[in-house]
Amino acid sequence: MYYIGLDVHKKTISYCVKDAAGKIHQEGKIGSTRRELDAWIKTLPQPRMIAMEATIFTGWIYDHLLPHAEKVKVAHPLMLRAIAAAKRKNDKIDASKIADCLRCDFLPECYMTSTEIRDRRRTLRYRGLLVKQMVQMKNRISGLLMEAGVSYNKQRLHKVGYFTELMAGNEEIDCVRPLLKLSRETINRSQKLDYALLSSLERDPLLSERLKRLRTVPGVGPITALTWVLEIGDVARFQSIKNAISYCGLCGAEKRSADKVVRTPISKQRNKHIQQVLVEAAKLAPRYSHELSLIYEKEKQRGNRNRATLAVARKMVAWMVAVERRKQDFVPAEERGGTVAA
Repeated sequence: MYYIGLDVHKKTISYCVKDAAGKIHQEGKIGSTRRELDAWIKTLPQPRMIAMEATIFTGWIYDHLLPHAEKVKVAHPLMLRAIAAAKRKNDKIDASKIADCLRCDFLPECYMTSTEIRDRRRTLRYRGLLVKQMVQMKNRISGLLMEAGVSYNKQRLHKVGYFTELMAGNEEIDCVRPLLKLSRETINRSQKLDYALLSSLERDPLLSERLKRLRTVPGVGPITALTWVLEIGDVARFQSIKNAISYCGLCGAEKRSADKVVRTPISKQRNKHIQQVLVEAAKLAPRYSHELSLIYEKEKQRGNRNRATLAVARKMVAWMVAVERRKQDFVPAEERGGTVAA
């Protein structure tokens, strides 16, 4: 078996080919194009395994090389940095270190979901960018009105009818009228695009069945279900519910030394996209489930609202994992004949 380490960049890829004993057979640099990759892969010995660090360019390279190797692995960049730390660092050395980690089975591999899921996840994350821009534009409209000294109803400002009345019957906004109109048009375009993107994902045959099943869980709406499906991928990759909770960033890190155990705040090693959506969903979920409301009140008495919200989010993760594994709709405890813990 030959082990190939790749150090991937925007325009170039540095590579190092080693055998099982660690002897270098080839090393060099090629361009980051499909044509050069095709020509390069034909010169490599077989059988081979390939590894690279996770970057923004990794996805298409992974898909392109997958048919040409026994395995293609992607390394977690944060964990790889700790393993491959060295005094001298350049592309050639990095490629060699990645090959060594792969050869010795020390590569901190990260999960790569299917191409179909990654393509749809890209669409969902693009939609998230649109939402952020809409919020910025709404805040900018408020700022422009305050700069002009115009009084307005904060709750109704972004309603189409109220905004039209405000623009028509107020001479004080003449100095900012063009900017207000431009901002409102930008929000309208973004809302239409947002609706189109969500509709295309919800109607997708690859996702529709899973989305329908997940939405039977209390507190899980269309955005939460979509984010779960596209960020989690295959739920079978989690050995336990605790692993899923950890991936979603709903627990703290553990630091244990001798007899001393320190629990830190919420860990930064998580999927931030699913974490944000689950926390927001958990704030509303107790309204739709008696069981979740009991969990919220119990944890709130022990600590504070944030602790209670995290407890609700963890329970929602457990329910969604169970629904996915069993491929059945969620059934509340009252209908199952069980009792709700007080």
